[in-house]
Amino acid sequence: MIDGLRSYPEMKPSGLAWLGDVPAHWDVRRIKTLLKEIDSRTKTGEERLLSLRMRQGLVDHIDAGGKLIPPESLVNFKIVEPGQVVMNRMRAAAGLFGVAGVRGLVSPDYAVFEPKPDAFSPYLLQAFRLPSLSAVFRAESKGLGTGESGFLRLYTDRFGPIPVPYPPLGEQRLIVRFLDWHGAQTAKLIRAKKKIIALLNEQKQAIIHRAVTRGLDPNVKRKPSGVPWIDEVPEHWEVVTMRRVIRRAVDGPHHSPNYLDGGIPFLSARNVRADRWLLDDVKFISEADYSEFCRRIKPEVGDVLYTKGDTTGVARVVDLQFRFQVWVHIAVLKVLNSKIESKYLSTALNSARCYEQAQLLTRGATNQDLGLGRMKNILFGLPPLSEQKSILAFLREASRKIDRVADAVKREVDLIQELRTRLISDVVTGKLDVRTFAASLPETIEAESIDDVAEDDDPDQAIEDAESQEAAA
Repeated sequence: MIDGLRSYPEMKPSGLAWLGDVPAHWDVRRIKTLLKEIDSRTKTGEERLLSLRMRQGLVDHIDAGGKLIPPESLVNFKIVEPGQVVMNRMRAAAGLFGVAGVRGLVSPDYAVFEPKPDAFSPYLLQAFRLPSLSAVFRAESKGLGTGESGFLRLYTDRFGPIPVPYPPLGEQRLIVRFLDWHGAQTAKLIRAKKKIIALLNEQKQAIIHRAVTRGLDPNVKRKPSGVPWIDEVPEHWEVVTMRRVIRRAVDGPHHSPNYLDGGIPFLSARNVRADRWLLDDVKFISEADYSEFCRRIKPEVGDVLYTKGDTTGVARVVDLQFRFQVWVHIAVLKVLNSKIESKYLSTALNSARCYEQAQLLTRGATNQDLGLGRMKNILFGLPPLSEQKSILAFLREASRKIDRVADAVKREVDLIQELRTRLISDVVTGKLDVRTFAASLPETIEAESIDDVAEDDDPDQAIEDAESQEAAA
């Protein structure tokens, strides 16, 4: 894609351990010589509220899915003008910076900077997101904890003196032009790879759906199911509601306990996926709260967790070998082992037909929550136990083959992203000369961040939303 890039012909020491040598004609400038902090506050709160996102930068708070905050709660928020640079003090080490495209408001805990005439903000944003500079930002942050908990802040008096590489202004523009072009090409490549992954997942879901609605024998006699959700089922199958195959369904506590830095894991719906557990951000509760909640329900190996609320309709069999508890938006299903395999129940619930029923039953419900009574009415076809085992064995093998291919494509995506990160670092710090290549590119390139094609949700989005809500409180 970028054959022919070479090192600069002459280099010199930068004097910075994290930066190393830089091109001989580059400078190293302190950030305060390029950006000036501005502290302008709103008196009415009538301006539009902006949210700072890791992927999209500064975007409209409502358009980004944020809740409406009344103007009186936004009084004293900081005003940001087009072209100004915004830094999330608590997430500076993660590269959470943005440039305003419109006039608006940001959290009073953010820092707003006006670029000086010889500063080019798009280049500075690339520099501020360098992994090597992130380590410097973290070291210069002040507060409590390690920085991972969000209690450290990078204040302007420590941010300003930090030196950054500074090429001539024209060269900065060429660097950004090159990185925008490369980002667009990389995004197209990653999107193509992820389409392959999506198609593989669709293929797997189609196989699962066919197996749990028609069985494995294409020649078996079928009968009408008698319900609109299911067409025909094998003649020897039953059509049952969930209540017929469970002995108990109980959700977690309806109030939030006091969270701790360690203790008993307390799972919310976001921690449960059909194919994996997402436990990196799991919360913890005390032994006392765990014991209290176990009086209501105690999740055990072999139970099925079924999510309701914001992520209604995801089921997973408990295979965790440690104690945990669940919040109200997870139902713990105790299955009737004489009627159904736990894994078969979770597989059926994750199929398209059951998911559609769960979504429909949720509409109009209080707080958009699929209550225990409603979820028990979900319908599906039920084969005999021996056939359930055969279907599960078939699906394990089919899924294994598809997952093997999908994992290989995912590794290719990871490698592409790693190479992109390394390339940005090499270009922004002067290890690769892109001037000639960039000069051959159009001056205006429709920039496209590879993060915009990321598969998972932005992990910082919930943090940023919480900060906005807290600042407005």
